Amino acid sequence: MDLYPLLRPLLFRLSPETAHQATLLGLRALHPLVSWVNGALPKTQPRQLMGLQFPNAVGLAAGLDKNAECIDGFGALGLGFIEVGTVTPRPQPGNPLPRMFRLPAAQALINRMGFNNKGVDFLLERVAQRRFSGVLGINIGKNFDTPLDQATRDYLLALRKVYPAADYVTVNISSPNTPGLRQLQHGDYLAQMLSSLKEAQDKLHTEHHSYVPLLVKIAPDLSAEELAMMSEQFLRYKVDGVIATNTTASRQGVEHLAYSTENGGLSGVPLRQKSTQVVRDLAQLTQGKLTIIAAGGIFSAADAQEKLEVGADLVQLYTGLIYRGPVLVKEILQRIG
Repeated sequence: MDLYPLLRPLLFRLSPETAHQATLLGLRALHPLVSWVNGALPKTQPRQLMGLQFPNAVGLAAGLDKNAECIDGFGALGLGFIEVGTVTPRPQPGNPLPRMFRLPAAQALINRMGFNNKGVDFLLERVAQRRFSGVLGINIGKNFDTPLDQATRDYLLALRKVYPAADYVTVNISSPNTPGLRQLQHGDYLAQMLSSLKEAQDKLHTEHHSYVPLLVKIAPDLSAEELAMMSEQFLRYKVDGVIATNTTASRQGVEHLAYSTENGGLSGVPLRQKSTQVVRDLAQLTQGKLTIIAAGGIFSAADAQEKLEVGADLVQLYTGLIYRGPVLVKEILQRIG
């Protein structure tokens, strides 16, 4: 029973951020009912990756549940894994309102949220209350006022705090909405960060007697040379996986639409091809030596299948879930098993 086509027009009358908060509230309050309405899910084949067993290959991308307040609600949709965050060491309000915009004609969103979140301590309190039995990823970032040359400190602080609670940790260095953040994807910044984080991961592994994989989330706007350099660094420092991709700074294909000139990252259908190309190139560069989670423009089972065929191991949903609703999860599971 798919009720979302009836609910979406009502939600889309609200501002995007208000609609998001209303959705989280509804999922939190009604998640047992959501499971019933959603009905039986297709049988799926678990995926064994990075030492973890994913119940299925479809997950929630970071950004929809920044504070881990709705893990069980999203879990009721049938997702095999959920990534919460991006969370920063200290709470921060994010960028001024308005900071999210719909482009319905393109089935897209533009956001410049700016890592708005209640801080890592709040997130961990909520994570401890979850009943969701799938894989949980925690996405970490730096506070907006932390200088780039001190960014590694923020990531290390967050990593140490979330490590005992996470099944995997994602390092977000690719959001276009924190000034200068994407510079961390390049050169000495990247090498220093990966070296420090892997050293910390080794120590935490020993301390907690548990290995928590470390992933990096990258931008879709990298040149071939930049992606090749980053892939070399990922392999050198033995990063466990990569999430490809974050939102794009490009406006190709939506230039004529309202809100297209707003600053922020573009997600949705216009991102699909660009994201898929990054997955394809990344898979060729790394030759199966790390896990690839694909995100960007997945609006159908065929879109998810395409990502897997070019080299992804798993897929994540964000904007497609906002436009299509829970039926998208079922459609993908029916297709890819």
